[in-house]
Amino acid sequence: MGKFTRFIILILLLIAVHPCFADDSAQLLGTWRLVSYQAEFQATGEREDAFGKNPTGYQIFTPEGRTMMMVAGEGRKTPTTDQDRANLWKSMIAFTGMYRVEGDKFTTKVDTALAPALVGTELVRFYRFDGDRLHIISAWMDAVLRPEKGKHRTLVTWERVK
Repeated sequence: MGKFTRFIILILLLIAVHPCFADDSAQLLGTWRLVSYQAEFQATGEREDAFGKNPTGYQIFTPEGRTMMMVAGEGRKTPTTDQDRANLWKSMIAFTGMYRVEGDKFTTKVDTALAPALVGTELVRFYRFDGDRLHIISAWMDAVLRPEKGKHRTLVTWERVK
């Protein structure tokens, strides 16, 4: 068998085998609708629905490497007082930034956010797929809305928008 024939066979084998080695990062691309958003507290293992039982939201991943995420808690109403407006801030998360994927995690370099403290930070998230569902778990972090509970992580489930 000549060198050229072996080369062609090698190329054909690589083309045939390549999908076995492909990572899941391309599956992130698209628009995802929020199914659930929970906080798990490190000290106790307790979980709670951080934005109620029926929050709403979307996360979008673009091929150019940008993600945008917005979550709003259930039962939000039009504010009539300054206190109402302050409470609405606590019932929502929104940010955008460039993301990069490494294995089963993606890291977002936040460039715009509802919470100014997030701007310039890197948010680390671990992900896995279950059919048309995307499960994302954050790294452990200080609980901003519930500081008395110590560190927490978020467990978020999304469903692909078709």
